[in-house]
Amino acid sequence: LFTGLDMVAALKDRLKPLDLGNKLRKDVWLREIQKLRGQGAPSVLVAVCGETGAGKSSLLNAILDDNIVPTSGMRACTAVVTEISYHDKPTIEADVTFLSLGEWKAELELLLLDLVDEDGALRRTNDLRSDAGVAWQKVHALYPKLTQEMLVRMDADRVLTYDKKVYEMLGKTKHITAKSSTAFAREIVKYVDSTDRRGKDKKKDKKKGKKKDEVDKGLTLMEKVMKAAGKQSEAMKHKGSDKPAVEEPAWWPLIRQVNVRCNSKALSSGVRLVDLPGVADANAARDSIAKDYMKKCDCIWILASIHRAVDNKTARDLLGDAFKMQLQTFCNCHCSYSDHKITFIASKCDDISCSEVIRALDLQTDPDLEEIEEKLERYNDETQEWKEAKAVADKQVKALDSELKPLRAILNEHQEHLKALRKGEPFECKLTGKAAERKAAEAKSKKRKNTRGGKKNAKRARRESPVDLDGDVSMGDDAEDEDDSSSDKEESENDEDSHKDDEDEDEDEEVTEEYLKDKIKEVKDVIAAGRAPLQEAKDARKKAVDALANLKKNLAKAQREKNAFCARKRSEFSCNALKEDFRSGLKQLDDAVAEERDPDNFDPTQNIRDYDAVDLPVFTASSRDYVRITGQVRGDGEPACFTSVEDTGIPALQQWCHQLTTNARETCATRFRKQLEAFIKGVRSYVAGIGNVTAADREALRKQWESKADILPFNFNESDDDDDDEDDGPDCNHFSPEPEDDVLYRFARNMQQKDGGVGIRPRLRKEFAVVVEACEQSLKGVFKDGLEEKCDKGAVDAAAASVETSDQFASLIHWQTYRAVLRRFGEYRLRSLDLNNDLCMPFTRSIASSWGRVFETDLFAAFEEQTIEVIKKLVADVEATATVGLKDRSSQQGQLCLEEAKIALQATLVEVKQKLQELQKDLSRALVPHVQQQLMNSYDLAMEEHGRGSVARQKAVFRREIELSKDEMFDGAAGKLMTGLNEAAAQVALVLKEHAAALANKVEVNLSVLWENVRDDAAQVQARKAVVDVADDILKQLELW
Repeated sequence: LFTGLDMVAALKDRLKPLDLGNKLRKDVWLREIQKLRGQGAPSVLVAVCGETGAGKSSLLNAILDDNIVPTSGMRACTAVVTEISYHDKPTIEADVTFLSLGEWKAELELLLLDLVDEDGALRRTNDLRSDAGVAWQKVHALYPKLTQEMLVRMDADRVLTYDKKVYEMLGKTKHITAKSSTAFAREIVKYVDSTDRRGKDKKKDKKKGKKKDEVDKGLTLMEKVMKAAGKQSEAMKHKGSDKPAVEEPAWWPLIRQVNVRCNSKALSSGVRLVDLPGVADANAARDSIAKDYMKKCDCIWILASIHRAVDNKTARDLLGDAFKMQLQTFCNCHCSYSDHKITFIASKCDDISCSEVIRALDLQTDPDLEEIEEKLERYNDETQEWKEAKAVADKQVKALDSELKPLRAILNEHQEHLKALRKGEPFECKLTGKAAERKAAEAKSKKRKNTRGGKKNAKRARRESPVDLDGDVSMGDDAEDEDDSSSDKEESENDEDSHKDDEDEDEDEEVTEEYLKDKIKEVKDVIAAGRAPLQEAKDARKKAVDALANLKKNLAKAQREKNAFCARKRSEFSCNALKEDFRSGLKQLDDAVAEERDPDNFDPTQNIRDYDAVDLPVFTASSRDYVRITGQVRGDGEPACFTSVEDTGIPALQQWCHQLTTNARETCATRFRKQLEAFIKGVRSYVAGIGNVTAADREALRKQWESKADILPFNFNESDDDDDDEDDGPDCNHFSPEPEDDVLYRFARNMQQKDGGVGIRPRLRKEFAVVVEACEQSLKGVFKDGLEEKCDKGAVDAAAASVETSDQFASLIHWQTYRAVLRRFGEYRLRSLDLNNDLCMPFTRSIASSWGRVFETDLFAAFEEQTIEVIKKLVADVEATATVGLKDRSSQQGQLCLEEAKIALQATLVEVKQKLQELQKDLSRALVPHVQQQLMNSYDLAMEEHGRGSVARQKAVFRREIELSKDEMFDGAAGKLMTGLNEAAAQVALVLKEHAAALANKVEVNLSVLWENVRDDAAQVQARKAVVDVADDILKQLELW
């Protein structure tokens, strides 16, 4: 496509110096160039749907390979519709659109009503799932200074004018540009993050109280007295004077929509992803936007946690009855289901319980799993062995170290003693010598005595025994204790005698330098002998520690292999189960349609389609492990399950994004190639000339077939900058048509379309008008034959079931919820309740299959055939009136003209079919608004009931209103649908008329080559040659496509 656009630019440059002469040719060629240059890469809109907590935002960030959409592991984060598209800039940009004043006021009025009961008293707002809780959360987010008591006394107008900053933001659009996703997240989170303020105030109060205590702690006694009296000194005013920051409003309740543009490879092929909130939105504007996206989206991604996907909630349940109805009606389900329309994504695949999966899928005997289990068992056994080896080594190291430690101390003492001896300084031995030996003996003796309950117990006994005034000790011990005490005394006396003898011996013994050297050598030898086994023990311990560390890594790796294996098996099972379940749901849907069409001949054993060929795209994904493996997020640790990027499923989804646009890109490129080729051939045909043809022959054709001079105003000599830069519009050079919204232009064009003179254009316009009128009447006839009877039956069915539907609706919900539904005119988006839609369901079911069948047929086949026949007849007539010298060339030019007309007509039909699809989608959703509008007064009447028994009276009033208005209401709905279909046919006819007029111009420009004569001066000859050369090069390249 981009190569083709370069070709168009090259041709346009060569056409600039060329004198085209005919004004009509200039107009037609210019518009063709505009049309070709206006064709960009097609886009595919994908709506991403899923419940809150399904992980939509995390999945989108993984697909985008950047953290663009805000996420939260604690709560629902995305509160608004966010569309993400591609641009080639390095920055990330966003347009944040705010609600208008009217939109916010309408919602604010409902929110204020939800905060109070019938008596005007404030409701409990602690539960954020309740109506009052939701209302308080929204209002408090925007107006944090307003208390609940203040809100009860205010109306919507007073709230709106309370904060000027909020008021000024209504209806505006905020543009954000950031160089990185981190900077972008800081900005965008202000607008789309639905922050829960619970708990924050408490934290602030705690911090504030702590800060107050710190301030009070720093005050003097006098300052504390003054503060208690309500006075402050200057010094006190400066202490703790930091004021808390003013709470800023959270903007998410006011955000209408967010459009993000980023340079993501996954979106480069034209996919636009729309992140829809996981919960229904109470705001009418946002809810309408979400519904519009669902209406116009090309594909739908349904996202659910894999735990739900494989649970009892299957694909049919997740799609829902309403969605299946739309599938039947609008996706041309019958015999033309497209695999890429719906994609199911099971998220959070890294959340795995191996034992449960193994048991559920009976994987115990799987060879791959057995190999992993053997590996885990081997690692566990080796771990146990090395733990035991480490324990033995630890024990040996401790024992040997305890033996060598006192020897090192003795060696050190000997060395210090030797130094002191050489210096002639006195030295007291603490570890060696007779004195040290005596101390050791005493310690050993004391230890032995304590084990027999010696002095230590005696001291405790003395502390615990009472003492009388005479100094006598109370006798609380038994005879055995007395014996021990006397025995200890005797031993102590003997020890004292022995010590005295030892002291006498020490005084006689003298330590020499040779003695110390011998001792040092002796201790060193002992230490050296003990070092070898100690080192061996340490080496054994290190070996065990290293082995355990490696085993820990291997165990973790093996466990991740097991997790990944079980996750893959679960994903395979889930994919197959969901695909099969979707086929089953589609079969049920087809059978329901077939039975409705022909109940007498319906045979459920006969399949309408090959259901084995229906392949619902199902993906399983782990965005959390993907971003951990790729390093997209930091601080989350290692991946929990997968070690391979491919196993996470995200690369497959990224590739799926490109694959979704393949058909659209191929179709667009093929159409562009055909249009470009036809245009190039037409240009070349004119520029190359028709050779030796007499002026008389040309003039004869001109008089018969040339239309009158063009009276439309053109600017032929406007020139623009002669640059080669790419821009949005074409470089018109020296010819440019006036804009079509110009009044004179429209008047002149209408006059020409009514022109009844001779020439190709008047003739084609007349004949095309007949064909267009026939097409319009054909459309109306198809709509009447295919849908009118069904609409009438649907009106009868809906009217018959309306009272029962209303009663059942009222009986199944809480009375407060019922009142909230009435207050919101039947549509309570926050609870996904819509009484109007329930009332319309019998009508919708009645027309669903017929509606889909009508719009899946080719409604413009006759128009295309008749239009081509008109052109063929014209070409034949032109060829018949050509002179002998122009016969061959008129035949060739006629074929070229017919080919170019067919290509232009195909492009027209593509546009018209898209227009009709948009109109029919809007009409198909017009039933519910019509019913709601008809019941407005009924809802108001029911809400007028107050006081005791008001709930029962409200139900009775609304029931009575339904009974009175049901027939007229649904008959009106049927009439509105048929009127809307007729209006759609008329709008389509207007589009066809516009394109038919352009086609008539194109045909005349093509055939006028037969009678127009080109200038033959040197400059024009050179210019024509340059155009021919470029045209030939382009045609050669197009042949290779």
